Amino acid sequence: MTTLLETRNLTAFYGDFQALFGIDLTLNAGEALAIIGANGAGKSTFLRALTGLRSTKGQQVTFDGQSIAGLPADRIHKLGLAMVPEGRRLFPSLSVEENLLIGASGGRNGPWNLKAIYDLFPDLVAKRANPGHALSGGQQQMVAIGRALMSNPKLLLCDEISLGLAPKIIKNIYQALPQIRQQGTAILVVEQDVSQAMAVSDHIYCFMEGRVTLTAPPKDLSRKQIADAYFGMKNGEAA
Repeated sequence: MTTLLETRNLTAFYGDFQALFGIDLTLNAGEALAIIGANGAGKSTFLRALTGLRSTKGQQVTFDGQSIAGLPADRIHKLGLAMVPEGRRLFPSLSVEENLLIGASGGRNGPWNLKAIYDLFPDLVAKRANPGHALSGGQQQMVAIGRALMSNPKLLLCDEISLGLAPKIIKNIYQALPQIRQQGTAILVVEQDVSQAMAVSDHIYCFMEGRVTLTAPPKDLSRKQIADAYFGMKNGEAA
């Protein structure tokens, strides 16, 4: 398989505070990968580093065969890497359709357009003229995902897309991910819900305190292995 994203010994800082410690990660084209871990594990910081929102100058970050370390966020976005941010962050004064069209500003060609987004999320059709603030949380999440897809990314980053949503809505959102992959888009999901992460991914990475504590295909992992890596346990005791 072709490697789409690779980081080697990736670190990240907030001032003097080190948030990531030597992250090695590989994601192949068309693959779905999930990063799990508790709050403060470094998951969102890792996504910010990939998208240019956290400095990676001098680091080893390769996307689609070229180094993106140190590139500004807009350049990285145009190369085909798009993020669905935690909290959705729609433009509340703009309509659903206007929010979606903003995502197409990068000018990349591909399968995702307004019709494709409305086919993926039919609940948005009747809401297309509604302002972003007039939607339910689940509908806002659909718009956020659709906005990112409108850039026709090679890799879609999803940061805590289940956060604050009812279980039924989470199920509906996650049912869209296989359809997104069918269009050739790779997916990297950051998720606290381990069950959801395992259900949609080909590979799991567990982060704890800025380090990778476990990585394997979900089918090769037991619940105990995941719990131990998630909470930093060794042989049933705290590491």
